[in-house]
Amino acid sequence: MKAPSYQSRLIAEVAGTFMFFLFGFMGIAAATEQSLPGIAVAASFGLGLTFASFAFGHISGGHYNPAVTLALAADRQFPWKEVPGYRFAQFIGGMAAAGLVNASFGATVRAALVNGPSDNVSDGKSFILEAVATFLFVMVVSAVAADKRAPWSGVFAPIAIGGFIFTAVINVGSFTSGSFNPAR
Repeated sequence: MKAPSYQSRLIAEVAGTFMFFLFGFMGIAAATEQSLPGIAVAASFGLGLTFASFAFGHISGGHYNPAVTLALAADRQFPWKEVPGYRFAQFIGGMAAAGLVNASFGATVRAALVNGPSDNVSDGKSFILEAVATFLFVMVVSAVAADKRAPWSGVFAPIAIGGFIFTAVINVGSFTSGSFNPAR
């Protein structure tokens, strides 16, 4: 079977990042507009990433996050020359999802979409928590999706990766807004 072209992979990164962020942002909108609990936002981001990974991961590798792309390149599992294109595709997908949700809801939802520390958390503490969670996320992605020695050989990668985001948004996101993704 022929490998997908670079253009196809970039389109898949745009579509996957869009899907991931759209589900997450819609979770924020639903939580804001309908007073849903924070676990709904965590589930929206976690399942959004899971479904995006299942839908497009076989085409592009399912990075959907500039930190993942950079880490895979640093680990020599992704070509450096393709990093700028992937990062641009991820930002385009993220901006499109944010734009759609911004256009669909009022000021309250738009304000809720902005990432930032919770009231009693300093910017410095929030930055450290985000950096550590992002590092752990990249480790999980590397272990379950990129390490060919893993017995599951990537089959369960979307579930593990989405599960990590779900767990991280519940635990760290309560303090930082839970991005773990520079494209957001």
